[in-house]
Amino acid sequence: MSLQDTVQVFLGDFKEKARVFDIFIYPRQVNSDALLDLGITSKMREEYIMNLTYEDYFRGPTPDTTSGMPEYFEFGIELNNIVVYIKLSLGKFDKSPCCMSFHRATSPIVNPLKGTSHGNQ
Repeated sequence: MSLQDTVQVFLGDFKEKARVFDIFIYPRQVNSDALLDLGITSKMREEYIMNLTYEDYFRGPTPDTTSGMPEYFEFGIELNNIVVYIKLSLGKFDKSPCCMSFHRATSPIVNPLKGTSHGNQ
């Protein structure tokens, strides 16, 4: 399976699961602060996540060795001229999918399936 196919399958599974369980956002200060920083609401954050495509892919799949979650994928998008880093996991089998990170990128992001890069903001 190609990387593009792998990312598309992950996003399809993530979005399907999110429609059933909603998205669990890790309760980290950086994720909360990002809403104010980006000038968006939590509902808008969810919409941005649900609108991700394979072209927004940055890195992964990466095994999660710290929280016992399944592997995660990383994405990068631009909102209001700010590069945003997003890290997602399908979560445990019968639980919500997880957004581990949604905040201003702290280093450059390259979207290899789109062929563009976003500089450090």
